Amino acid sequence: MYTLEDRMKAVSLYFKYGGSLAAVRRELGYPTKNALRRWVREFKATGTLHDGYRPRMPRYSEEQKQAAVDYYLQHGRSLRRSIKALGYPNRETFRQWLDEAIPDRRGLRGRRSLQPKAELTSEQKEEAVLDLCSRGGPAREVAAKYGVSRAALYKWKNGLLGKEHPVRKSRNLELSEDKDALEAKVESLKEQVEMLKKQVYRLRLERDVLEVTAEILKKDPGADPKKLTNREKAIAIGALRERHPLNELLKCLAMPRSSYFYHHAVLSMPDKYAELRERVRATFVQTEGRYGYRRIHAALTRDGKTVSEKVIRRLMRDGGLVVVSPKRRKHNSYRGEISPPVPNIIERDFHADAPNEKWLTDLTEFPIPSGKVYLSPMLDCFDGMAVSWSIGTSPDAGMANSMLDSAIATLGENDRPVVHSDRGSHYRWPGWIERMEAAGLTRSMSRKGCTPDNAACEGFFGRLKNEFFYGRMWVGVSIEEFMAKLDDYMHWYNEERIKMSLGGRSPLEYRQALGYA
Repeated sequence: MYTLEDRMKAVSLYFKYGGSLAAVRRELGYPTKNALRRWVREFKATGTLHDGYRPRMPRYSEEQKQAAVDYYLQHGRSLRRSIKALGYPNRETFRQWLDEAIPDRRGLRGRRSLQPKAELTSEQKEEAVLDLCSRGGPAREVAAKYGVSRAALYKWKNGLLGKEHPVRKSRNLELSEDKDALEAKVESLKEQVEMLKKQVYRLRLERDVLEVTAEILKKDPGADPKKLTNREKAIAIGALRERHPLNELLKCLAMPRSSYFYHHAVLSMPDKYAELRERVRATFVQTEGRYGYRRIHAALTRDGKTVSEKVIRRLMRDGGLVVVSPKRRKHNSYRGEISPPVPNIIERDFHADAPNEKWLTDLTEFPIPSGKVYLSPMLDCFDGMAVSWSIGTSPDAGMANSMLDSAIATLGENDRPVVHSDRGSHYRWPGWIERMEAAGLTRSMSRKGCTPDNAACEGFFGRLKNEFFYGRMWVGVSIEEFMAKLDDYMHWYNEERIKMSLGGRSPLEYRQALGYA
């Protein structure tokens, strides 16, 4: 039910647009044509619209009835024309009025012959045709003027001027042609819509395949799914079978149907490496992600598990067990030539046949949110053992000197190793030189800016940071706590960490096996 305000607005627009029902409905979107006509009639009759339910319309006055009957008799006795001209009443009511005013009308209704025919001369007919052709109003007014029907007027016109080609037929032909063109255009648009739907589905399928490739198979987001192995493709298809048809998935991944069902059957079988997979993961977690597949293989071999390195590597790859190894800029302590240069005695030969023949030292930095921590170790080229180390917050000569004092304390009576370092300033101060000379040790230094001259020590720093520092969150860890953890790692490195070059043993175990410890 429309409110009084809505109905008054519609009636106002009706009069504003000159009685155009279509214009009102196009602007407001309501009401129906019949409803708007009722509102207009009610407004014309009462000057306003009812508020609430529509009241019963008042009866027509006798003057209105008589005026309607007179118009009917004077204008060709047509119900339709009379109602259209007067705007009232409906057909049934009008028939009742006519039956009351003309008692014998029912017997004569519909017989046009009762209307007196006007007998016109040829000149009058020509005049009527001329008025019809030059009229400014409807043809029925010309017919009423001469007292004849519209059909008679057009019959005279065709007789005098000749029958014209029917415009309606031409119009219908144009409409038919327009209809055919529109139907063809609609069909073309439907085909385009279907094609676009297929393209959208194809793009959605490719997106889902890329997501599964990245999430389940742990591939790079930009990896080409068609370059996956058949086993990986079968895993991806299995994850998407509920969302997409099998044929579409096989086509997208360029995988033969027989290959898919083969790998699907293989994947459905029990995993024979289930127990080994858990042991590999447990070993990786136990070492805090520091061991690659070679050292994990060595650890399992020590526990009596015989398995191929390739199997360990594949299981780690499937489980996403990757040792993190980002690269960072190292600390540079070079301060220029502050003492006479020392020759490079080692010359990149880091092999030693016995302990305490060749030692390597350097300094590395650990930046954490709480501050910076520095490590200065002394490494033995024989087995990579850290002979001594010092940890501090400042890379000064005092830290290097204390490390050297601890290393010298481990030497035997006849041990005189060559100590190799870079050209850092703390290895060229008088304190370092005096300690070296007092212990009878030989100095050796790398060339300026030549990192490979101390490659073995640099490699130790790389392994240390990959296994201990990188890939871990150090937020909230104080400097003291970090230094304690770093010291624990150095002990673990010497006593427990497996080195493949030592036959899967730690440096301490290797020395014990050879009788050096």
